[in-house]
Amino acid sequence: MNIRNYIANRFQHAGSGLSLDTAALAKYNDIIDLSIGDTDFTTDEAIIEKAYLDAKAGHTHYGDPKGDPELIAAVCKAWGEDFSQELAPDHVLVTASSCLGMALCMMAILNPGDEVLVFSPYFAMYREQIELAGGVCVDVPTYASENYAISEQRLRAAITPKTKAIIFNNPTNPTGMAYGRETLELLSKIAQEYDLLIAADEIYTTYFFEGDYIPLRTLPGMAERTLTLNSFSKNFLMTGWRVGVVIAEPALISTMNRINGALIYSAPSISQRAAIAALENRSRIRERYIKEYRDRVLYSAQRVEHIPYLSLVAPKGTFYLFPGVEKTGLSSKEFCKALLERAHILVSPGDVFGLAGKDHFRIACTVDMKKLREAFDRMEALKF
Repeated sequence: MNIRNYIANRFQHAGSGLSLDTAALAKYNDIIDLSIGDTDFTTDEAIIEKAYLDAKAGHTHYGDPKGDPELIAAVCKAWGEDFSQELAPDHVLVTASSCLGMALCMMAILNPGDEVLVFSPYFAMYREQIELAGGVCVDVPTYASENYAISEQRLRAAITPKTKAIIFNNPTNPTGMAYGRETLELLSKIAQEYDLLIAADEIYTTYFFEGDYIPLRTLPGMAERTLTLNSFSKNFLMTGWRVGVVIAEPALISTMNRINGALIYSAPSISQRAAIAALENRSRIRERYIKEYRDRVLYSAQRVEHIPYLSLVAPKGTFYLFPGVEKTGLSSKEFCKALLERAHILVSPGDVFGLAGKDHFRIACTVDMKKLREAFDRMEALKF
């Protein structure tokens, strides 16, 4: 018998390709891993201590499937303070990560064959999340030669009668681009003109290097059209805690909660208590940790710009760089293989981030300055 014949058709094709390469990590004892976007700092002590004390106090059981009421209240309070927009508790669902949150969004809104527009290069999981919900992922390319600007012409050309939603990531993984009010107003205009929803992946909001961050749902007419994905993983250095938030209209939140109940029931109780402490300490955490990542990204960008076989659009957010490798004459995968074998540096090939990721690779600046310096010294020594 061929067991693959029993696998569902939607899983017959290859996966996203974005995962930790443990075989490569084990191959070299001096490897520098710049591949996965996992913050290298341990979660702040105040958050850990709060979670520990709450666990000791009995917060180790099932809670409200929609989320810990204290956490939801804290989310609403912080949102109002930070963005001057009122949120009610029925606008909020706590999820076991923003990855799950995006999957819940897609499952809640998509019928089979519905199309979702995604600006490429994009976070590799988007395609999987759309397709698992029965939808069709449609690439809308952005290009390094245009500083990854979103083209109104290309966006309009991609819209069909089957288009249901747009996924918009800001700041952007993998390119490090950050979009301001002009782009948000363009998306708002398009969404209202064509009656579309927008799933706004806003998990890197504190990694916004120029100006103040503007959430998409705060624009006129967009609160009811926006499903906001937020997370404690990157903004609060809590990747392993697996807790995120979806903010959307109550009817959508209710539907997502129903789906969530069939998948996981609720986010981890202890992680939710930690998230309350994270929000209480958000100003101090941003000042202490996010500046370090900004310094790393800007240092890394300077180093890449001096490597003759690479090209780069200067980053404006996140902790990623997305250099081009066209000058090497190699494909993205060939270049990443050469970088691993010749310099013992592990990075992510751009192909996994959509059609426009071709000829690029992603660097995650999630190691300290000493390791970054060593990594770029090794890159500079290579010839292509």
